[in-house]
Amino acid sequence: MNSTNEAAPDGDWMIEATDLVKRYGTFEALNGMTLRIGRGEIFGFLGPNGAGKTTTIRILTGLLQPTSGSARIGGHDLATDPLAARAIMSFIPDTPYLYEKLTAREYIHFVAGLYKTPPEVATRRMEELLEVFELADRADDLIEGYSHGMRQKTVMIAALVHDPQVLFLDEPTVGLDPRSAKLMRDVYRQLAARGATIFLSTHILEIAERMCDRIGIVQNGKLIALGTMDELRQLAAQNTSLEDIFLELTGGAAFAEIARVLA
Repeated sequence: MNSTNEAAPDGDWMIEATDLVKRYGTFEALNGMTLRIGRGEIFGFLGPNGAGKTTTIRILTGLLQPTSGSARIGGHDLATDPLAARAIMSFIPDTPYLYEKLTAREYIHFVAGLYKTPPEVATRRMEELLEVFELADRADDLIEGYSHGMRQKTVMIAALVHDPQVLFLDEPTVGLDPRSAKLMRDVYRQLAARGATIFLSTHILEIAERMCDRIGIVQNGKLIALGTMDELRQLAAQNTSLEDIFLELTGGAAFAEIARVLA
């Protein structure tokens, strides 16, 4: 995978953010965010609470307009061609909304229709995904009776049914049991191997360290570190774990030491 913002061939960038700024009055949530993420890359996006992660994701998914700067998905500018950009992406927030009076099959067909996926294609992909996510035997039950894990799987299937080229994930494994979390991770790897680009925001550093080709760390609306694990280790002196690197770069090492002493 590409280790810098300048390594991918022209036309191979699937996510491009250039000098993104977002202000709310005098508060600057983003300050010149620039990112380029390649095809087939699993990119981890880390930062303390309030660092600018959610703002960045909302801009890149077209849910929020930047104060200045630009964003492109698969070459489509979100400001001038938003429908084309959104047609090739999916976004799974940390707390997705589901229509609880629908069954999983009904909900997935509804989402597929929003993306204008041909019904026969949607049905075939849905049935395949229901099997992969071990949800086929409950797919005709109302969503209101689903566990948290079943709801997460339903959202994931709906996000994949139109075969997106770019997938944004915000804390995708929160609340999942270990088996379901591993299944999700395996699916992400398979998608990336097929050429999908995955933008993963998470607080679980172990997931980022084990899964991501590159990792970006944001603080105070700025990207303060970007690279592979080896490149981040070079930035963070002799620390070797992503947790150590994250704490050193974001100024959290003192808090980690207090926690160690009190343990």
